[in-house]
Amino acid sequence: MRRGLIHSVALLLGGALAAQASTLTPTPLLTPTETPTRTSAPAAAQTLVGMTDTAAYFPLLRGRRVAVLANQTSVAELPGVRGASGAAVTTDGAGRVHLVDLLHESGFDVRAIFSPEHGFRGTADAGEHVSGSTDPRTGIPIRSLYDGRTQRPSDETMRSFDVLVVDMQDVGLRFYTYYITMLRMMDACAAFGHPVVVLDRPNPNGDKVEGPLLDMRYKSGVGALPIPVLHGLTMGEIARMSVGEGWAAPCDLTVVACRNYTHATEYVLPVAPSPNLPTQRAVYLYAALCPFEGTVVSLGRGTGKPFEIYGHPDLTGRTFAFTPRPTPGAKHPPLEGRTCQGEDLSHLPLAEARTKGFTLQYVIDAYNDLKLGEGFFTPMFEKLVGVGWVREMILSGASDAEIRARWEPEAEAFRARRAKYLLYE
Repeated sequence: MRRGLIHSVALLLGGALAAQASTLTPTPLLTPTETPTRTSAPAAAQTLVGMTDTAAYFPLLRGRRVAVLANQTSVAELPGVRGASGAAVTTDGAGRVHLVDLLHESGFDVRAIFSPEHGFRGTADAGEHVSGSTDPRTGIPIRSLYDGRTQRPSDETMRSFDVLVVDMQDVGLRFYTYYITMLRMMDACAAFGHPVVVLDRPNPNGDKVEGPLLDMRYKSGVGALPIPVLHGLTMGEIARMSVGEGWAAPCDLTVVACRNYTHATEYVLPVAPSPNLPTQRAVYLYAALCPFEGTVVSLGRGTGKPFEIYGHPDLTGRTFAFTPRPTPGAKHPPLEGRTCQGEDLSHLPLAEARTKGFTLQYVIDAYNDLKLGEGFFTPMFEKLVGVGWVREMILSGASDAEIRARWEPEAEAFRARRAKYLLYE
């Protein structure tokens, strides 16, 4: 890592708590029935996201034109915080302040809002092109980075601001696209000499490092770095490692760390990170069920349980059935209108779902049942799992344990490689 390019903001004990007002009215994550267990911090020590540490990043923005890369997850509770006018900062119905409202009402010169996949409000389908617009509350232009044309902002747009603030809730998987958007903006900022400030948030999948590293022949919009499926990094740590390993252009990077957090802390998301991850259980099962996106099997898009169920019209011996229909976030789901026989994992105890990680047991189950051979897979499968040999092993009859044994050594090597970039134990 090049000296002076990356600064990590230490976990501060003091400092004002930051606000959570929302221009978006974000959809809350469904409350799990189980009570989460904090595995490392005292029960009274609430995990505080980077956004709440205003003492750490407000000074970096004073007197500068600010751009924000954010979405519906860029919220926090900031009791008592007041804006430049002395009035309380705008909050949503849950008492949360959105980062854009916090900065705007605190008197910062916010010139642009950049939005990732699913849009600023987090309601668009996976991969759906989202046009730019204007935030109705603040009048700040929203510039979509997922409109099908924009890999990075125009030179004119880049010259319109001086510093970029990044704040989005990731879920800790290589094929979740928010980190890719962040890296593209980091590269653009490096080219223009703009500092980047990442307000960190916990990884709900903790320190899990599982799955094969991406073979860069399969680099795509759902995989940009040679990292495992579950990488065990927060957004701030990904940014640090990307610069340190030369995966991103060296930039003036500051990461504002979470407080009262380690990678062993169980963190229940306060806001759904995207339309088809509406529950904590779906977040935990995402690594195990997302590979179905590269097969003929439905993983529940177009139902009330996306990433908690899977099925196909021709699966046999099942007692559970569902029919995908158009829903918000899944306008035309796979197998739309067809009754699918399958499995319902929505009643899996939350603690058990959290341990699943990257397993191919469900994919192998469906593959063996349908007996379609190569016809079971689509080209997306390699982009998701990251290598070509997983499909070959499934076709040859390998078990999940045999496949795991092949990727475990490289995942363990990555775990050691990532250690120097970690901000949390």
